[in-house]
Amino acid sequence: MNTELLSVVDKNDQVIETLTRDKIHSQGLPHRAVHILVFNSQGKFFLQKRSIKKDQNKGLWDTSAAGHVDAGEEYTDAAIREAKEELGINITKTLSFLFKIPPTKQLGMEFIKVYKCIHNGSFTLNTDEIETGTWLLTKEVSNRIHDNDPTLTETFKTIWRKYTK
Repeated sequence: MNTELLSVVDKNDQVIETLTRDKIHSQGLPHRAVHILVFNSQGKFFLQKRSIKKDQNKGLWDTSAAGHVDAGEEYTDAAIREAKEELGINITKTLSFLFKIPPTKQLGMEFIKVYKCIHNGSFTLNTDEIETGTWLLTKEVSNRIHDNDPTLTETFKTIWRKYTK
């Protein structure tokens, strides 16, 4: 997993080189990631609990699906791939781009593109990635963010605050 190839990018999100994930993380280099917010048609949000097998943010609650953009991959393609890998769903028809967040140390030096999609069916959770998940009303999520719930990832808190602004 840590040997996956990712693009290192400059301050303008332009690719400058390709390195392994572990080198990028250990050196704190800027790179790319995607996060997907999955809602159902009733407006509930799917919150995932990260697997304890993960190397970062083990067991914390996070966006519906997320991951790095592989070297040579576009953000949107990465979002579609991550939803398929983590949730077992095809989001191509309902995927829409929301916003982009610049890298900070708190967010792991990632340029993050955030997407939204609608999905009403079931999920096939990848247990290497996700321990479990739950549907919540947006007000419930906002209350947890407002209370600075320590069981939520910092990245998710940042994304949700920007999403609900």
